[in-house]
Amino acid sequence: MIEGNEKEGAERLAADTLGDVRDSASGCAVPAPTKLSLAVVIPVYNGGENFRRCLTSLAAAVPPPQEIIVVADGDTDDSWRLALEFGAQVVKLATRGGPAQARNVGARAAQSELLLFVDADITVPIDIVSQIVTVFAREPELSALFGSYDDEPAAPNFLSQYKNLFHHYVHQTARADAGTFWGACGAIRREVFLTLGGFYEKYRRPSIEDIEFGYRLRQAGKQIRLCKTLQVKHLKHWGIVSLLKTDFYYRALPWTELILRERRVPNDLNLQLSSRLSAGLTYGLLVAGVSGGWWPGAFVAAGMIVFLLLALNAPLYRFFWRKRGLWFAVRTVPWHWLYYFYSGLAFAIGVVFAMCRSQSPLNTKAGAVVGGPSSSGKYLR
Repeated sequence: MIEGNEKEGAERLAADTLGDVRDSASGCAVPAPTKLSLAVVIPVYNGGENFRRCLTSLAAAVPPPQEIIVVADGDTDDSWRLALEFGAQVVKLATRGGPAQARNVGARAAQSELLLFVDADITVPIDIVSQIVTVFAREPELSALFGSYDDEPAAPNFLSQYKNLFHHYVHQTARADAGTFWGACGAIRREVFLTLGGFYEKYRRPSIEDIEFGYRLRQAGKQIRLCKTLQVKHLKHWGIVSLLKTDFYYRALPWTELILRERRVPNDLNLQLSSRLSAGLTYGLLVAGVSGGWWPGAFVAAGMIVFLLLALNAPLYRFFWRKRGLWFAVRTVPWHWLYYFYSGLAFAIGVVFAMCRSQSPLNTKAGAVVGGPSSSGKYLR
């Protein structure tokens, strides 16, 4: 619940922001953002209590979105009934097709000029609508924007804190002129979204459908902004199995496939040069450790590699230290190096698979990618 004074203050702030937006450099008035309508699209599959918290936070938004569209993706826990209780428009899908398909369905059902995609396991700040609408009104050439998780993850266990703080750090230190998109809290002009055909529905689990769509946005010459002040709270509880399974199977492997398809590795977000060097050093450390039994210099080499890994990633470890203390930061180091290990492994596997496909007689067209988006950029069913 929002206290009366807080909500009243937010309403005044929203009214001020929406009523008189001025360019920070020239001071000249620009078209008022109130002319832009916004629809929130939420795919949900058995959302549970986290989904209730998500809807509660949206209900408290000032000003409220014009539409809240919930796409029940074959759920079995009656999440759609909860959405109805909050006054959302509900679209029920008979079978689970994945968040990419669900978001596309919600986008087609929307009438507003702006689409805001949010996951069912986040809560949003009270001013999320005014933040987004103001940016789009001030920058008519902007096609899409996205935010990040905040630095106060809801789940208290170590892995949840580590994973979400890591994500927060990566987004907060990335370039504002983004080369990708983020579906957990990402907004886009509806016309642009529909023109490009939406998310690629091949991804039938939460995966890299947003990253792939961001690549197509940039290929089409569209501007994408990472708004670092736009932060949402992640409610997800991460465990060992869920973290490794998601990172390896649903993120690293398909992202490798996308990188090889596009033949482009942007120096941003998780693909910064320091991250790629760290992945290589992690394998060097593994080799040094294995060869220690017969190579006297192995331990010296291992020590040098450890030093380089710590130096390359020192800003991240200092961030962990500031946020959660020294012991927390120390415990993140092996998990972070494990992340580099399986990311590198996924890339190697992806390269091998790509080479095998290129030698296959079925792949008769040079450079063809089986199962990829069509040349028009449309998603394929």
